[in-house]
Amino acid sequence: MNKEDLKGKISKASFIVTQEHGTEAPFSGELLDTKEEGIFTCVCCGNELFSSATKYDSGTGWPSFWDVLNENSVGEEIDKSHGMIRTEVHCQKCGAHLGHLFPDGPMPTGKRYCMNSVAMQFKQSDK
Repeated sequence: MNKEDLKGKISKASFIVTQEHGTEAPFSGELLDTKEEGIFTCVCCGNELFSSATKYDSGTGWPSFWDVLNENSVGEEIDKSHGMIRTEVHCQKCGAHLGHLFPDGPMPTGKRYCMNSVAMQFKQSDK
């Protein structure tokens, strides 16, 4: 899907984050406090990214996960913007910017996938 088609499919905030590498304000995202069981998917293409089983409260103000759903969920690349060196996380399927990865998460991985709520949708599990 091209960027013009995407503009009509997702919110302006989602477009800014996923296509222009923006960041939502901390503690503002709708998915921050989501505690139900389910899967977090890419807002742009529906790719399955994270399971609620690996979501935790990092205290940072963004939804955080200690692992990805599977090895094909996300891609990583070095981000040297804003005077920092960080690891950017993007959707492996469509390339949408999702957030950043930090090495200060809980075990067993020690990783903190710090994601933007507006870059994802939540699909609650059927019980």
